[in-house]
Amino acid sequence: MRMVVIRVWLGMLLCGASVCAQATPEAGLAHAPVASRMSAPLEAAIRPLLEKHRGQVAVAVKHLTTGESFEHRADAEMPTASLIKLAVMVEAHRQADAGALDLSQRIELQRADMAPGSGILTKHFTPGMSLSVRDAIRLMIAYSDNTATNLVLDQIGLKSTSETMAKLGWPHTRIHAKVFRRDTSVDPERSRRFGLGSTTAAETIALLEKLQRHEFGEASSQAMLEHLLANEDDSQLRRGLPAGVKLAHKTGAVTRVRTDAGILYCSTGPVAVCVLTAENEDRRWAKDNVAEVLIGEVGRAVASHFHRDASAGDAGSERLSVGAGGQLVEDLQRTLNERLRPSPQLSVDGDFGPATKAAVERFQEQEKLAVDGVVSADVWRSLGTIVPAAAVPEPDQVNRQAPARSSADSLEGPPLVTAKAWAIADAKSGKSGELLWSAGANEARDIASTTKLMTALLVLELAARRSDVLEEEVEFSRRADETPGSSATLRRGERLPVRELLYGLLLPSGNDAAIAIAEHFGSRAGGDESTPADGPSDGPSDGARDGAADDSVLQFVAAMNERAKQLGMSRTTFRNPHGLTEPGHVSSAADLVLLARAALATPRFADYVNTAQRGCTVVGAGGYRRNLLWKNTNRLLTREGYRGMKTGTTSAAGACLVSIGQRDGDELIVVVLGSTSSDARYVDTRNLFRWAWRQRQSSPKADDRNMPR
Repeated sequence: MRMVVIRVWLGMLLCGASVCAQATPEAGLAHAPVASRMSAPLEAAIRPLLEKHRGQVAVAVKHLTTGESFEHRADAEMPTASLIKLAVMVEAHRQADAGALDLSQRIELQRADMAPGSGILTKHFTPGMSLSVRDAIRLMIAYSDNTATNLVLDQIGLKSTSETMAKLGWPHTRIHAKVFRRDTSVDPERSRRFGLGSTTAAETIALLEKLQRHEFGEASSQAMLEHLLANEDDSQLRRGLPAGVKLAHKTGAVTRVRTDAGILYCSTGPVAVCVLTAENEDRRWAKDNVAEVLIGEVGRAVASHFHRDASAGDAGSERLSVGAGGQLVEDLQRTLNERLRPSPQLSVDGDFGPATKAAVERFQEQEKLAVDGVVSADVWRSLGTIVPAAAVPEPDQVNRQAPARSSADSLEGPPLVTAKAWAIADAKSGKSGELLWSAGANEARDIASTTKLMTALLVLELAARRSDVLEEEVEFSRRADETPGSSATLRRGERLPVRELLYGLLLPSGNDAAIAIAEHFGSRAGGDESTPADGPSDGPSDGARDGAADDSVLQFVAAMNERAKQLGMSRTTFRNPHGLTEPGHVSSAADLVLLARAALATPRFADYVNTAQRGCTVVGAGGYRRNLLWKNTNRLLTREGYRGMKTGTTSAAGACLVSIGQRDGDELIVVVLGSTSSDARYVDTRNLFRWAWRQRQSSPKADDRNMPR
């Protein structure tokens, strides 16, 4: 009974061919492949996206009907990650067509087959269950299942895929080993260079074109397209596509690599797209990973160029019927809800389905029009002006209104900035709470990673009392390793001294480093210097709350809050040591001035924040050694006269910067909070510094006493 249930469940999950076929685009193109024709509009749309990417990227795009195309490093051999599973699928179907493989053959899952990483077999099934080769292929493509991939490779042979690709004229499209089984590599050198597999964008486009033209056999090509259509991964190409564009594709992702390739079914015809990235600077597993966003932007640019949404044209001439989708369908649904009595209460979802058709037929009956459920010009005329999503006044009313104008910009006072709050103070002033100029400086706000100034301050003040603190070794925990956001890129089990970890905290703004520091020091940061913390904690961190005496991170956060009180930071409450958004985690521009002054008075602090880059070696759990390079996120350090201190960026906080500048023996602190972008915070800061220097030059300084360093 258990096996029957599993098979039924798996069959539903995998989507039977009869169901999937309903969503499959028309069969392959009847005519021969067309020659590529480079497109200037595609070049203009895609090239700027690629030029700003920090990493390697290769792109190929080809409209499979017209030949209109775009290429960038299309012949460059690149790592594929799981994208190589596309070629594995092709080889499996080739062998099936040749009679060498039975796709209905059952495979029994063994414990030794279960691979980590992406997929569902290892996570949700137990050894002893069985599935067909065909179902294993579906899981390999739709869920990028690593276990299923290895099962397929066992059936077809590891070398066969590369050999077939070479015979087809694609020598760079190769798989080197089973997934997570480097010991099975048929080419260790290529495994070292490329990982699981390799290809070029041009070769992948050629494969997709051959597949769309059903040149791998009618039935097999159709089955493979259905597998690719079943892949709903929306992290890359799919994330940028408009409604109505179907995508048959395969993604790939490892730490330094993000890839996606497939066929976009646009209104003008099928378009093959391949984007390969490698050595990406952004290696986070996050929804806003820069390479994944780039691939989505390329997909959006391609769809914008080739897809003409039938539901987005002129309402006076467009015909809408079942299957249409988009903004105009939403307008139709909203208007039908308003015009029909009783209202059909349609969901305004942009999908023209049976319910919308029934409402259209009711309206046609009401208006004595031909009843066919199709929205044509006569239906649009009878509907009248479309009901908008939000209240919009009549044009005559709008056109009679003159826009209100505020007074002209004053020529006096500080420069206009995008920051929501800012403060300027004398870094050497003996009056620690004095601000020279400010705006909104006493408002409590999110402060993002400027929080780390306090994290570092506690450690360096402790080190000033006990010099051996900086030589203590910190071991990264799972909790630190899994901290989201900006990272020092250490891994669980790796070790390094505190003096180096502080660079990982302050230069790349490592949230993981902040957790590791807090775990290591715990309550010692509050003055208890007797013993180090009892090793790293792997428990959850949810801010400084009551009943957390056994959580070293929360003990550290409590010490941060205590030190803030001592400094007179009356509008500051810390909930974590890194600054990720959390309710109640706030400070103010004025309070950050107090923190900056205290930090500058601490030995070694200025050296840390004035460091542009730092390299160090960490030691792993097994004794391996790994080199790291950290670069300071503060772009002002590339300009003379600036000496740090700390950047910070979150959606809630905006772009923030605490900085110190020197000119002609004078030294100022400038804090900006809530600037509109990363670029804006530097412009805001530089403009405030320039204005402040001019004010200082035109009037005597209030206090020139030297501040201790």
